[in-house]
Parts: sequence; structure tokens; C-alpha cells
Amino acid sequence: MPTTTVDLTADNPRGAHARRTTAWIAAGLATAAGFTGALLAPADAAQGQAQRLMYLHVPAAWVAYLAFAAVLAASVAHLINGDLRWDRVARAGAEIGVVLTAVAIGTGSLWGHLVWGTWWAWDPRLVSTALLLLAYTGYLALRRALAERTGGPDGGDRRISRPAAVAGIAGFLLVPVVHFSVLWWRSLHQQATILAPERPPIDPRMALALLLAVAAASTVALLALAHRVLRLERRVAATGEAPTTGTGTGRRSPAPVR
Repeated sequence: MPTTTVDLTADNPRGAHARRTTAWIAAGLATAAGFTGALLAPADAAQGQAQRLMYLHVPAAWVAYLAFAAVLAASVAHLINGDLRWDRVARAGAEIGVVLTAVAIGTGSLWGHLVWGTWWAWDPRLVSTALLLLAYTGYLALRRALAERTGGPDGGDRRISRPAAVAGIAGFLLVPVVHFSVLWWRSLHQQATILAPERPPIDPRMALALLLAVAAASTVALLALAHRVLRLERRVAATGEAPTTGTGTGRRSPAPVR
């Protein structure tokens, strides 16, 4: 993976500058989203102030999808070219996706309690989202178990990365199930609003607040991904593990006897 394509994860002044710039952009977007969602956008006519949880719940869910898509893409790339940097991207993406999915479930439960009168319902969207969380929690647990079994560093050993890549790809199969569950089965969960033109249009101020919140969450997640990949790079480098490409285990070959 050429350094020029991963400036955010580069361990050099250029990479540090890119991360600082991204952090400022994220802060600006988050401030704008908070102001718009809390003060500019009106309360929902039916749900009242509880609807403002949408500006946390929806971005968390959508960016979790993006994080798991990163796991999918990075896992496929790793299986194709053997570059262990892609494996580290996959691990970081899974960690971010798990956190955001937990946030989506938590905010969704609170929203459901305020609107439906219950913290949990055996609803297709809720159940499939919980399964998605379990799938990628299991993915991370698999990585840890393989690292303990092989003694290799997670993110620097192909005995860990290749089985994990297969699991990461398989886990993504649940993402479309989660997304389309409200269409495939009878569900209490609201269907798409902005992306469903046949539904009543959303108030433009609500739409603006939601789009800003999604943009802010996406930028924060990108920054978190970069920092996590960089940290994994440093950890692997500190262990003295060798190449990021090739077909070996990722362990350094013994020095030749002279």
C-alpha cells in the first residue's frame, strides 16, 4: 500500500498534519451539527423532543455500515495481495463499527422507550442489528484467540489475518439484512425518510441537521480509523515483525549465519 495513498496513517509530519486538519474539520462539522440539531431544526410534530435522538442514532448506524464496509474491502484486499496493512485497516474498522453499532442500539433503545414505551422489542431491525454487533464482536474475539494461540502479533501475522479476513467478509452479509429488514419483514422501526421519495418530505432544517451529523460522524470515524491503524503499525514495528507484503507468516526470517 503506497504511503501516498494513506497520508492519514503515515507516521511522518505529513501524516500528522493531515490528521490535525481532519480533526479540525470534524470539530467544525460536529459543532454545526450540534447547533443545527439542537436549536435550528424543529421538534417532530408526533414524537416531540425525543426525535432529536435521530441526530445521534442515524449517524451512528450509517457510519457503522461504512466501518464494516471498510472491513469488507480491506479483508478482500488483504486476501488478494497479502499486504498486512489492509489487515490492520480491517481490524480498526471492526473496532469502530462495533462501538458505533453499540451506540446505535443504545440510542435506539432510548428512543424506543420514549416513543414506543419499551426499551426493547423483538423487532427485525433491532434483532438483526444485535446479531451484527455479535458477529463483529466475534470477529475481534477470533483475532484475539488466534493471537494467543499462535503467539504472533495481531495485525502482523498471516496466521491471524487470513482467517480473520474470511470472518470479516462473512460478517458483512448481515449489513444488507439489517438495512432492508424494515422492508422484508413487518417492523415497528421507521423506514427510510430522506432516501424514500414516496414518503412525506422531511423538514429541510431536519435534513440539514441530519446530513451534518452524518458528515461529522463519518469524519470522526475516519480520524479514529487513521489513529488506530497508526497505533497498530507502531505496535507491530516495535515487535520487530517484518514484511507487510508477500505470502509468509509475517514473522522476520532468521538472519543468515555468517
